[in-house]
This record gives sequence, C-alpha cells and structure tokens, in this order.
Amino acid sequence: MIYEPREDSILLEKQVSKLALGRVLDLGTGSGIQALTLIKSPYVREVVAADISKGAIEKLNEQIKKQRLRKIKVLHSDLFEQVRGQFNTIIFNPPYLPQDKNIQDEAIYGGKKGWEISGRFFRQASRYLFPEGKIIFLFSSLTNKDKINEIIAHNLFEHQELDKQKLPFEELYVYEIKKTLLLRELEGKGLENVRYFSRGKRGLIYKAAFDQNKMIKSHLAQKKIIAVAVKVKNEQSAAEGTVENEVKWLKLLNKYHLGPFFLFSGKNYFVCQFIEGEFIMKWIEKNTKDKIILLLKNILQQCYVLDTFKVTKEEMHHPQKHIIIDSNNTPVFLDFERCTETPKPKNVTQFLEFLCRIKEILKKKAILIAPQEIRNIAKAYKLNYDKRLLNEIFDKK
Repeated sequence: MIYEPREDSILLEKQVSKLALGRVLDLGTGSGIQALTLIKSPYVREVVAADISKGAIEKLNEQIKKQRLRKIKVLHSDLFEQVRGQFNTIIFNPPYLPQDKNIQDEAIYGGKKGWEISGRFFRQASRYLFPEGKIIFLFSSLTNKDKINEIIAHNLFEHQELDKQKLPFEELYVYEIKKTLLLRELEGKGLENVRYFSRGKRGLIYKAAFDQNKMIKSHLAQKKIIAVAVKVKNEQSAAEGTVENEVKWLKLLNKYHLGPFFLFSGKNYFVCQFIEGEFIMKWIEKNTKDKIILLLKNILQQCYVLDTFKVTKEEMHHPQKHIIIDSNNTPVFLDFERCTETPKPKNVTQFLEFLCRIKEILKKKAILIAPQEIRNIAKAYKLNYDKRLLNEIFDKK
C-alpha cells in the first residue's frame, strides 16, 4: 500500500524544506512528497527515495519519467537493505502505530508496540550518515516518546525537537537527530556498528566491530574484524570507581593475561576486547565436576596474581556478573574500576567466601565445600599469602 500525504507528511515537509541539504535519503518515501519537494532545492545535490512498497516505487518512477525529473533516484528497499553510500541528510517518517491484529497495513504499523521499525532504523542509520550529517525524523505520541528517546540515546545519537502538532488522538513530533561527539570519535577510530549492550552501576556498555589493522597500522589487504566493548562513564551514577582507574589497571594487568584486552581510551570511555561467553554461575550449572574444579583453580590463580600486586578488585565475594567464561572455558575477570592498592589485598579471601556461599550449588556437582575449613585456610593465607595453602581446597579426597 502507498502512504498518501497526511498531517504528519505536511508537518515533516516544513522542516525538510528548511534543513535538508547535500546528498539526501528519503527512506520510506511513500507518495514521494519529501523527495519531490527536495529536488527543487538549490541546496540539495541528489535525492535517493526508497520504500519497501513496490507499488509506491512504481508510481513514483512513473511520475519521474513523465515529468522528466532530475536529481532523484528510486530504490525498492526494506530500510537500508539496497541503499549504498553515505548521506548529508536522512529523512524518515516511519510507520509508527502499534499493531492492530485485525488490520494488516505495513504503511502505518511500526511493529507490535509501534517503535520496532524505528529501532531497526536507528541501529543501522549511522553507517549511512556522514559524521556531520543529520536525520529529520517524525513520530507520534502513540509510539511512546520515552521509548523513542531511549532508542536514539542507546544508538549514541542526540536529538532536538523541531516541531510538534496536536491532533485529536495523538501528538506528532519532528526531531533533528545527529551523531554524538562520542559516536563520531569512535567511528573515526575505526569502530563500526556501535550498539547499546548493557548498563552497569558505573558505566554503559556498547558492543561494536573493530578492524585491528587500523590500530596496528597494518598494510594487510584483509580486514581482521574483532568484537569490542566500549565502556562509557555513566554520568548519572553515584557509584564509586572511575573509567580512568579501570584503564590504569587494565593496562597493567593485561601484561599478566588478566582482564579483557585493552585497545584504546578517550575522555570518559575505553575500548577493549568483547568477551563472548557465560557468567560464572550459568556456566557452573552446565558443566561437570572436573571442569568446574579446573575453573575454580584458575580463578584462584588469577586472584592470587592480583594479591601479589597488592591490589583489591572488590567484587570477588559476589563475582556473578564480574567473571565470564569464554569458549575455551577460561575465566575472564571484568570491571576493574574499583581496584585499589592496599597492603592487605582480599581477592583470594573474598572468592573463598563466595565458595562458601554457593556450597549447596557445588554440592549438586559432587564438589564438597566445608565452610569452616575454607575460612581457616583463608585466615592462614592472610598471614603471609602462601599460595601453597590454596592447593588444600580441591586436592583433598
């Protein structure tokens, strides 16, 4: 079906005619109202009009041919699927209504909750937008404004409200959206597909793809793409610990094969290897006694290395979200922002206390933990940090 111009199209056209310039992509062009307006602008060099509807594309092509219009190219495309290159301006008036199960109309429904197509758009948009480019985006209050704002922020864009219009059952909004300085910096350093991953107490985690050759200035023709994590300081968090402190310790501890591999950092963020795997408790649930014992010994060894550096990591008594097990069954410690130097480090003793707390879970795997014995070993260990004491934990029959 073809989406014919309505109040939203007219509202969007007012801003598009003022702001669009350079190479322009009109995504979800529908009747082509925005594209046909823009080819008349002296500030617009080229317009690419794309739509998922074959009917809309055929009708627009007929109009272009009949009127011998220039500066415009039409594509049949599901969002960016057939789009190539980057643009100074991207226009998007997406289907934004929540799905009505009794009516099938791809021209007006944006998904089950109304914002799903907009979510797909913002996950892909950055690679098609020049660093200084802009997105002119329209949506409705029926889509859930807070959710749209969250989607924009999670994809490292920033927005400004340009206009709005109140209708009987909804309110329309037009946003101008640009890449944040952080996104532009990350992409300038070779990161691609930067996407929100999770939120911690002290930072926001994004996942991205990175070409290692760009970092080592390699002249190899073949790309070496790896998955990376971008940890960004959460300015709203009052939790202790800083990105700068984590960078300091990661750089040092990487030399001893501790933590995810550090790549580079900037103001209030750093980039490191993204560890694919499972958190420790989920991993323990799936594995056998022998594998679990090997894992726990490895973790204690890493804790001991931290102790030898006279540094306490702080999370080892509740490491459920701070140890991830990779595809090689190797434990990798995460989150070093609370690391502190101390004459009496507590990494081993904290993890031993954790073992006591999960004794019933370990018992199901035929691993018997006697809390009093473990605590006696921890007490003896604290006297002189004798590594040999740790062998008594699992080597006894």
